[in-house]
Amino acid sequence: MRKSLFSLLCLCAIAFSGAVAHAAQTADGYPAAPVSLVVVYTPGGATDLQARISCMVAQKKEYFGQPFVVLNKPGAGGQTGWNWMMERGSRDGLTITAYNMPHFIAQSIIYKTKYSVDTFEPLANWGADPAVLVVAKNSPIKSVDDLVTFARENPGKMTINGAGLYVGHHVATLQLQKDAGIKCTYIPEKGGTDAMQSVLSGKVMAGFNNLSDAGRAQDRLTILAIADVKRHEFLPDVPTFQELGYKGVDDTSVNFRGYAMPKGVDQAIVDKAAGIVVKMFNDEEVLRRMKDSYSPMLILDRAKVQAMFKDKQAKLQELLQELNKK
Repeated sequence: MRKSLFSLLCLCAIAFSGAVAHAAQTADGYPAAPVSLVVVYTPGGATDLQARISCMVAQKKEYFGQPFVVLNKPGAGGQTGWNWMMERGSRDGLTITAYNMPHFIAQSIIYKTKYSVDTFEPLANWGADPAVLVVAKNSPIKSVDDLVTFARENPGKMTINGAGLYVGHHVATLQLQKDAGIKCTYIPEKGGTDAMQSVLSGKVMAGFNNLSDAGRAQDRLTILAIADVKRHEFLPDVPTFQELGYKGVDDTSVNFRGYAMPKGVDQAIVDKAAGIVVKMFNDEEVLRRMKDSYSPMLILDRAKVQAMFKDKQAKLQELLQELNKK
């Protein structure tokens, strides 16, 4: 019996040492297969386009050495895809999501989501895309003041859309309503692409959308203002809301985009991926394609994104409580 017990202990020790070696080998050889990049919005919109550009060079040996496969899982302003990520995404480093902030943080504050700042392992940030207020070219609304005047005279009849509930576009709408003392009807869409089409077709009277999407569609729409604290180099002639006197519309709705893994991935893999991602975002081809598509870049490493998550969580908690007061 002693021999049997000794043999069992030896086998356990061998199995344990083998598991440790396997874990180390997994981190060293990461990734050993293509990586899935989950995008929680519809194809063709700003997040989808930028995500595809951001990973276009992933297969190069100096980066991941494996291609990224984009998986679109749209719905509920991002909730469908991010909930799927937390429930079914693998914990081997081969499932990454493109995060959108303030979207996922605001949603986790308002709703009972499977995700929050505590469930994501951020890797790096690639961009910061401000929200802009747009109308169709043939719209009688030619300025923010025109929109505000109509809304005051017709409470609830001004329709403004965006890429979902409690995404940056919704936050900007809430800020404008509070600052101007107006009541609008906010229409949540499946994503930025659908939201833009609804504005262009006249289905809604106005919309908050991404600077990048609006910049590429300037020939078909009018950009009234930008929800940021300063003008943007891509749209130098477009004023900020604050310039126009709407001081309550700041940069809170700016859409920060980057990569995150679900909690539970081996820390060695997280750290390795985080280091690679920053280099990949700085690739000359990625930078060029982003600029050509009106996609504002802001590359931040893992530590800076972690700090940004915490800061944005605290600010949104206070802001949303104030904006949602009746």
